[in-house]
Amino acid sequence: RIVRAAQPFPEGHFVAPGVALGMRRLSIIDVAGGHQPIGNEDGAIQLVFNGEIYNHHDLRRRLEPQHRFRTRSDTETIVHGYEEYGDRVLDRLRGMFGFALWDGNRARLLLARDRLGIKPLYYWSMPGGGLAFCSELRSLLALPQFRPTVDPEAVARYLGFGYVPEPRAILQGVHKLPPGHVLTWQRGQAPMVTRYWTPVRPEASTIDEEEAVVELRRLLQEAVSCHLESEVPLGAFLSGGLDSSTVVAIMAGALSRRVQTFTIGFDEGGYNEAPAAAEVAGALGTDHTELVVRPDADALVEGLVAAFDEPFADSSAIPTYLVAQLARTRVTVALSGDGGDELFGGYTRYLQTLRRRPLPAMARPWLRGLGRLAPHGAPGRNYLIDMGRPWEGRYAATVAQPLAPVEGGVARPDLVHAAGPFESWLAPRFDAARSRDFATRMTLVDLETYLPGDILTKVDRTTMAVSLEARVPLLDHPLVEFAVSLPARLKFREGHGKHIFRRAIAPLIPASVLTRPKQGFAVPLDRWFRGPLRHRLESLRLPSRPAYQFVSPPEVGRLIEEHLKGRRDHSHALWRILVLDLWLTHLGDGRLARPTSNPLRS
Repeated sequence: RIVRAAQPFPEGHFVAPGVALGMRRLSIIDVAGGHQPIGNEDGAIQLVFNGEIYNHHDLRRRLEPQHRFRTRSDTETIVHGYEEYGDRVLDRLRGMFGFALWDGNRARLLLARDRLGIKPLYYWSMPGGGLAFCSELRSLLALPQFRPTVDPEAVARYLGFGYVPEPRAILQGVHKLPPGHVLTWQRGQAPMVTRYWTPVRPEASTIDEEEAVVELRRLLQEAVSCHLESEVPLGAFLSGGLDSSTVVAIMAGALSRRVQTFTIGFDEGGYNEAPAAAEVAGALGTDHTELVVRPDADALVEGLVAAFDEPFADSSAIPTYLVAQLARTRVTVALSGDGGDELFGGYTRYLQTLRRRPLPAMARPWLRGLGRLAPHGAPGRNYLIDMGRPWEGRYAATVAQPLAPVEGGVARPDLVHAAGPFESWLAPRFDAARSRDFATRMTLVDLETYLPGDILTKVDRTTMAVSLEARVPLLDHPLVEFAVSLPARLKFREGHGKHIFRRAIAPLIPASVLTRPKQGFAVPLDRWFRGPLRHRLESLRLPSRPAYQFVSPPEVGRLIEEHLKGRRDHSHALWRILVLDLWLTHLGDGRLARPTSNPLRS
């Protein structure tokens, strides 16, 4: 049964012996006719799909001689593509997706997630052999047989990374399907998860720099252009940095109308990107909307926690939500510049890691031990601990906070033991790219961990909270495959990253963008914790707080005291603890299970 199309978010479901599929749709392509589930000619194959397939017109032309299409939607090309190519249809899809396909002829379910993890997909192996799956973890809470139990090891990894990395989820027994993977299931059999794509590529060691510049520019223009199809208003986020400026510049050249761009800024020194964005918008001639705000930080916190199914502690989710809310007043689709730093070495932590070469293995434990003996905050303490790490440990220290109190963390001892060292968890990902230099290996590990776990999760949840579709053209997979094949010498040059990227985009963007210092999309957490969020820290002093199942009250108290007295900035660690505590409170109160179209609306 398909619910009538007049509804703002059309719903539909398919029920047959052994299977039930349901979908609520944000309509972008074939608004009138593309409602889901969508089946093949005899209805034996049924699909629910979240995302966009950017090459669906080309796929349709190839499939139409053998298959009858009933809609103009990109969704239906997956259905008939599966009929024609089987599971290998995934190799032919260009886009972002999380989908479930039921093959009634084989009584077989196929779950698939896009190559980079732009769209989410959770699954739970049910008692008795069934399988439940969803785009939002909270959906599982609607199942009477599902009993949510928090996974301590997932909490440990959250405290370290600020998110729960794939394939774990915060609740025991639940998994995320990793990017570039497919799951197949048939009754009586355990789910089988296999990989169909990897970002690891052999190095194109002999490529000429001029040749690389020309090819990269072509791929950038192709990637952005193929992300522009929409039957609803479309625009872009613009920060004034390299990546978003590149996307908007190519959009401006490809569209016959002015590009609608959106920027959010904070009315606090050092946290306002609006002037830089306005300069780029003026140079490119966009229809620009900016909003400089002093947000009610306390009112946003509760909604922000509710918008994410799991604890998520990247505080830049706040401005991301605000700019998404701003954009949604005028458009339904917005392009984003995410992915450029991972592909082309844009993070300063890559260079910081490479500057300090590790000492011989025999000397490392001594240095690390000396560092641990020094008091917290003592000069040189962190330097000694860092010098006592191998390459992988150096990288881990740039993306994860320590858990053990002896290294400045706050986790309880049993949690520290359960998690183990983060470098050992990251080791298989480094090993997969063993043939490449360490600079490239760091970017490849980020593509598989930080990018889907943090950046893409942040963008997806905040935009979906306001019913806005975000697209990330820099993660178009042909562009990704070319970028990761490039040798490090083309990305890192004279103490800077993104060398080849800057050369490729130089003719496209204002010259001032190329020389502007990198500015993160940050919020003044340190000040907020001494101001409008101070009462949140004071509430963490109560011994009854649910976070103390996992963190040590004395260590949390130490961080609070040092921060409030201005001795050290512990804002990021305190934000992780606060988010965890609020998330656990919401889970216990049942608030995470409540359906809402916009949980951030205050």
